[in-house]
Formats: sequence, C-alpha cells, structure tokens
Amino acid sequence: MAARPTVDRLAERKGSRTIAVCLPALNEESTVGAICAEVRRRLMAPAAGLVDDLVVLDDDSADRTREVAASSGARVVRAADVLPEAGEGFGKGNALWKSVAATTADLIVWCDADLASFEAHYVTALVEPLLADEEIVLVKGYYERMLHGRPGGGRTTELMARPLLAQFFPELAHLRQPLGGEYAVRRRAVEQVPFVQGWGVEVGLLIDLARRFGADRITEADLGVRRHRNRPLEELGPQALAILQTVLQRSGVRPPAAGGGWSATLQIPGVALREVSLRERPPLNEVRGAPVL
Repeated sequence: MAARPTVDRLAERKGSRTIAVCLPALNEESTVGAICAEVRRRLMAPAAGLVDDLVVLDDDSADRTREVAASSGARVVRAADVLPEAGEGFGKGNALWKSVAATTADLIVWCDADLASFEAHYVTALVEPLLADEEIVLVKGYYERMLHGRPGGGRTTELMARPLLAQFFPELAHLRQPLGGEYAVRRRAVEQVPFVQGWGVEVGLLIDLARRFGADRITEADLGVRRHRNRPLEELGPQALAILQTVLQRSGVRPPAAGGGWSATLQIPGVALREVSLRERPPLNEVRGAPVL
C-alpha cells in the first residue's frame, strides 16, 4: 500500500474547496457511530480542517441509527426530508442522490455505513487525487475484501459486474472494485448525471461519468482492507439483477417487447419473489428550485 497523504497536508492543499463525508444508512446502529466518531476526531476541526461536513443520510431506519449517528457528531438528515417534491424514491441510489442535495460541499466522499474496518485514511486516500488534479472527477476505492474473516469477498463484482464491463465497457474493466461503496466525486461532475435508485447506482455512475468526461478522468485509491456485513447468497440475487439491468440499458440493449421493460421478477426457490426495476433520479442540475438542506 502506497504512503498515505497526511491530514494536515491535504487540509492545506484543499484551499477554499469544501469536503463532505456522506454515509447512506439503513439500520446501521452497530457500526455508524464508530465511523462518525473517527471522522469527527481525526478529520474535522478543531483537530483537523479537512472535512467540513459529516452527513448521515438516513433511509427511514427502524433501529437507533439516527440517534447513534447524531450522538457521534454527524448531521443526520432523513431521506424523506430532502427534495420531497421529487416524489418517493427507493434504495441506496436514492439515498446517494439526496445526500448530494443535502450538502453544499465541492467534493463528496461516500462510505458505506456498515463498515467495520473504517479508518480516517479511507477519506484522505479518496480525496487526495481530487485535490491533486482538477481533471479527476471520480476516485474509486479498492481494497482486499474479506468474507467470513478470510479474503474472498466481492462475489457480485466477480460474477456479474466485471464480466459485464469486460463485454460492454472494456475501458472500465480494469477497475478493481467497480461496485465498491467507498468513493469520492466532484460535485460539478456528479450533478450532471442521473442516479439509478437501487443497487445499480455504483455501476451506473461509473459508466455515466466515464461517458460524459472520459474514462481517463476516473482513478483509484488503495484503502487497504475492507470488512463489512457480508450478505447471504440469496440476498445478492436482486443486487446482481439490478446491475445487469443498469449495464445492459446503458449499452443499448432493449428488453423483450412482451416483458415489463426494465423490470423483472426474480424467482429464487424457497425465497419470496422479488421485483427489481430500473428507476432513476434525474441529474441534480436539472432539478430546479430544490432547496439544499
């Protein structure tokens, strides 16, 4: 792993630019507090002046996520309170889209709220390329993923996302973690692209930003080791289908005329039927009169 940039050096380099760390969260009371506390203690004033805003975008959690995040120093925003005039949305992509509207920061760092391995260097490694090169619009984190305490995570990436990118978007096939939830974006770029509302959001943003700005303006940052809540195999099916829909739609493939468009019912024996639909939020720069919280 390359030498990590120091917080003080990056704080000096950022100048007048502002940085937000945004955590989309749904029932993450067991992990969100430690992440927020680390950001407050290591990256925000008075100890440091790198991060200006720490937002937990809560997607109607039924546990104590909001209380834990607030007590750990985050600004907690409920998804339903952001752009309510845009109508109801769903899923992680909707939370990410609303998190952009919930902050005024120039640079946004997203991290999953279920991380058990979060350290301040996740943020510093992700923002460093954006501060060093104004042409970079997206920095994807990569890491060694763990599965049940051993290397081997990223099943959906290896079995679905990577083969699809290799076939339809080979200019992006080299990225180590195309679906990773730890990445940083430049506001002026990400406001110009739509957000897939569900699990297809990461690969959708990757493709759309590459198309609009060029794949050479996307880079990676080594975050070391990542540990989070691993999902059982049956829960990965809807995620894989959403990624399939997103990539095929962006490659120009049309769904069968007799089907339901980009909507399908996933049937897994012994598991309840699951409807997976490709729905998107429009680019935020097209949303007029939208208040920033």
